[in-house]
Amino acid sequence: MSAAPQHPQQPAPDDPAAEWVAAELAAVVGRLSRRMRTVRPAGPLTPSQRSVLARLDESGPATTAALARAEFVRPQSMRLTLGALEERGLVARAPDPSDGRKSLVSATDEGLVALAGARAVTRGWLAEAIAGELDGRERRTVAEAVALIRRLAEE
Repeated sequence: MSAAPQHPQQPAPDDPAAEWVAAELAAVVGRLSRRMRTVRPAGPLTPSQRSVLARLDESGPATTAALARAEFVRPQSMRLTLGALEERGLVARAPDPSDGRKSLVSATDEGLVALAGARAVTRGWLAEAIAGELDGRERRTVAEAVALIRRLAEE
């Protein structure tokens, strides 16, 4: 019988070990993500559809292959997600001006409206939680941490 995995010990506050920070960050981000999903109303967008629309909103038009790589899914899975979005008029395809054999997918105005609605609910809950639970100093600390986490998440 194998022993349960050990959680890294909390380090001295002036020099936390990377392993401890990684374990804590992964656990907290996972809990926050699950919590945010619970406040999001069951709506017309699946999490993968919402993620694709968000990527198109932030990065602009992309090929199916580029979206699959960016979302860490197989191209077949991305084609299914895009097909569902396209069927509902939330994305549109256009020929790639640099390579006519490919098409670029972009979010439609309807897709951006659907994304904005989903974001508003989640961000509203999170803003209320931050305002209600954290003082100004703590909010500044979270803002600084967000910048660092963004840097880790960038490709």
